[in-house]
Amino acid sequence: MLDDVPRDPFADDPDDPAAALGEPGDPEPLTSAERDEAMTDLADVEVFRSLLEPQGVLGLVLDCPECGEQHYFDWELLRGNLRQMIENGRPQVHEPAYQPTPTDYVTWEYARGYVDGVIDTEERR
Repeated sequence: MLDDVPRDPFADDPDDPAAALGEPGDPEPLTSAERDEAMTDLADVEVFRSLLEPQGVLGLVLDCPECGEQHYFDWELLRGNLRQMIENGRPQVHEPAYQPTPTDYVTWEYARGYVDGVIDTEERR
């Protein structure tokens, strides 16, 4: 169903370091508000990508509320995580970007502002 979601790098690995954690329980289904928000986010990511990827932007950088650090997501990983969240109630486990170049990524707020600027410019024409 989600063929475009990046594959778990430890799938079928007998030495999977997360194996000791056991199988995760069934996630709580998303509320209709959470699902709507995830669907909106997915649509936003598609627009962000269509406008920013040609400018050389590889994805988004997001602040993690759990660890307080920034996480870099390329467009495909972000899209796949949102689709996984919508369909299964949680994102899939993924490998973080390895030594990303921070200037290749923008924040959600920057992406939103960029899109708003493009729309504003088009409306003035």
